Amino acid sequence: MTTIAGIPAHALLVHAIVVFVPLVALLEILCGFWPAARRRLVWLVVALAAVNLVLTPITTEAGEWLIKQGGSPRPILIEHAERGDWMIYFSVALLVVAIALAVLHVLETRSKPPKKVATILVAVVALAVGVSSVVTVVRIGDAGAQAVWGERG
Repeated sequence: MTTIAGIPAHALLVHAIVVFVPLVALLEILCGFWPAARRRLVWLVVALAAVNLVLTPITTEAGEWLIKQGGSPRPILIEHAERGDWMIYFSVALLVVAIALAVLHVLETRSKPPKKVATILVAVVALAVGVSSVVTVVRIGDAGAQAVWGERG
């Protein structure tokens, strides 16, 4: 995908990632530590994490196309692209956590609920993955903003 209505696709798609990653991260942390939220939101979290995972490589590919249109990229733009390439790993991790939360939810509805240690482990992993994913999006976005509007580079 190169452009949407004449606008570079990356410029539009990146906004979806900037919304989805913190939203999924927050919901996963909430579902990890609050069982009532997990009962109500877990399937929405799985769906949002899946959409995020699909959009991530589309967004990075659109960014790669955009970089190739401008000739020799400045160092900050290269840094932005390199950071952006790491986002797929965080998107996969967000989906894995969402699936783990869904498994917990299903197990909780059965007669033999999961052990407390499993619930705590999933909550801690949700916190770690959520925070690190948001930090990564901020770092990628900062490099992108510096490339477009900043002084670096």
